[in-house]
Parts: sequence; C-alpha cells; structure tokens
Amino acid sequence: MPIKVQSNLPAKKVLENENIFIMDEGRAIQQDIRPLQIVILNLMPLKEITEVQLLRSLSNTPLQVDVTFLTTASYVGKNTAASHLDKFYLTFEDVKHQKFDGLIITGAPVEQMKFEDVTYWEELTRIMEWSKSNITSTMHICWGAQAGLYYHYGIEKRDLENKMFGIYWHQVKQRKSPLLRGFDDCFLAPHSRHTEAPIDKIKEKEELVILADSEEAGALIVSDQTGKQIFLMGHPEYDRLTLDEEYKRDKGKGLEIAIPKNYYPDDNCNNQPKLTWRSHANALYTNWLNYFVYQVTPYDLL
Repeated sequence: MPIKVQSNLPAKKVLENENIFIMDEGRAIQQDIRPLQIVILNLMPLKEITEVQLLRSLSNTPLQVDVTFLTTASYVGKNTAASHLDKFYLTFEDVKHQKFDGLIITGAPVEQMKFEDVTYWEELTRIMEWSKSNITSTMHICWGAQAGLYYHYGIEKRDLENKMFGIYWHQVKQRKSPLLRGFDDCFLAPHSRHTEAPIDKIKEKEELVILADSEEAGALIVSDQTGKQIFLMGHPEYDRLTLDEEYKRDKGKGLEIAIPKNYYPDDNCNNQPKLTWRSHANALYTNWLNYFVYQVTPYDLL
C-alpha cells in the first residue's frame, strides 16, 4: 500500500519518479481500509528534503500510511518558503485534540545549544508530553532523540571532541527485538552530529534498552521497554548525497570539517559515495510501522 499525501506536495513528484507508490486524497477515499495516521514534526531547516527522505523510508510497507506534517508555531525558519508551510503544514494547536498511530520527531541544527535555550523548546515539550497519551509509538531522530531522552529520562547530551560525521558500523544488541527483524549482525548507518546522549547514562536507566550500538559512534537505536518511545541517534533516512552536500557546503563556507568517514571511495570527495545503508533503513521503518504501530494501535483512534 502507498503513502498518502496532499496531491500537490512537491515530494510526491520526486518519489513517483523513483517509482514509489504515492497516493493522493482523491484515490485514497476509495480505499475501504483504515490507514495508519502518522504525524511528522519536521524541525529540519530544509523541510522539503526531509519530507522526501522520510516518505521514502515509510513507503516500504504493505500498509497504507496517511502523513500529516507539523511545524512549530513558536519558530518559523527562513529556509522553507512560507507558502509551502502554509499549504502543507499544521501546528500542534491544529492537532492537539487528535490521536495518531505514530509520530516522528526529526533532528534539528540546534544540538550545541542548551535544550532550554532553543526557541521552540517549550512547544516541543508539550508535544512530547502529548505523545504519551495520543500516540501509539514515537520515533525520535538525532537531536530529536537527544531531546526526547532529556525530556523523558533526564539524560543530558554531551559535546563531542570531534564531529561524528560519516558512515559507521553498528552491532545488533537485542536480536529478539521486532524492530531489528531482518537485520544482519553488523550494519552501517550515517551520523552527523556534534553531541551525543552518553551510552553509559542510557545504560543506567532500567526503562531503556539499547538495541544497536557502535564502538565508535555509541548508541544508535534505543527503546523503552514497550516500544512506545524509540530513539534513533543517527540518520538512516539520509540519501546517498546528503553527507556529500553537507561536507561541500561547509567547506565552501570555510568551516573546519573532516571528510566523512567510510563514505567516499578512497576518501576522495570527487568520487560518488556508495549507498551502503538503505536496506537496513528500510527494514527499520517497516518494522516500526508493522510491529510497534500497526500491531498494537487500536482500530478506532477516537
């Protein structure tokens, strides 16, 4: 089954060109099923790029998924056109009385700020509190994962000496977890961050389970005991060229940035990067939708 989005969402055309089945509202209303209702709080500055990445990740499932995009009311970025936000995005006030099957909270380029100094922190905490009663399962990504671990469990993030930037090997630690069904023992995933949620602090919390980690990059996938709150420290949804664009952008600005690890063949930025993490990324999101959303969500959300 497909992802359902608004008919004129720009990401729809991008994904259709990749032969990914995207359904608009007109066709969806003819389907005699109850689709999953997924809400995405998109905190990234280039929202259209993140839309494509996440919709692609959610598309590899036989389930029909209806997606609602949220943005913050307390902060409006300058990198996405206001017309795009007005047409395709809602705010928390628009949905706070609704229930959803799943919620995704993306990363954000504010990781080196104190959480409380982030303009929309208070709004985000209201959304995370709301998720406890109105969402079947929430997936937090990168800074969103650090924010979630801080809000729900009091785990402070920690600055890294050097940016975690590249493609890193990870090990499955909980083979029986449905979230990791189909995973190899070792797998690759992208990271791009200046901070981390310390793995030793995560291990101190009896409510949390580390499902996959890396000797070099630390924890990657963390869950509470029920799967209602899942924390993803990296960016499996990234495209082939996402790290390439970030690296060359920062180099062009004269910023100090190391070449991404395990990314360019021969560590030569003129070589096209190998896409080495997509299959596990697809499995991760498919497993989340199936085992932690669809299998446990009530048929009647109301």
